[in-house]
Amino acid sequence: MALKMDAAEISSFLYEAFPQVSGDFEIRDLQENYIEVVLVVAERHLRPGGTVSGPSMFGLADVAAYFNVLSMIGPKALAVTTNCSIDFMRKPIFGDNLIAKSKVLKLGRGLAVTECLIFSERDERPVARANLTYSLPRK
Repeated sequence: MALKMDAAEISSFLYEAFPQVSGDFEIRDLQENYIEVVLVVAERHLRPGGTVSGPSMFGLADVAAYFNVLSMIGPKALAVTTNCSIDFMRKPIFGDNLIAKSKVLKLGRGLAVTECLIFSERDERPVARANLTYSLPRK
């Protein structure tokens, strides 16, 4: 299946539909069923102790999976998360941005199933793993 949106189109869509978070994320790589998204970590993403908060990592996984699905189905603002399971495995490296590597495992007519690994920029070991399911809008 060919991509229906490229990185620039997804970034533009994010700015229009979700301007409140559009500066937080950058697409690093985009291929069929695969995307890498960077969370540009700022102070608002940190918890006490200086590590990236769980909600910020969840947001990165959710945005990466959402972008991945949009790249395959086109600009559908009403594709929504229906399920997410996330495992936090280790603390991110202090000062690093985070990278989410997301794969679409199944793209059906009504649901998309994805998986996502999150890494610190300077570590090959994942800091978190998430599985997300999206409900896709009917045509």
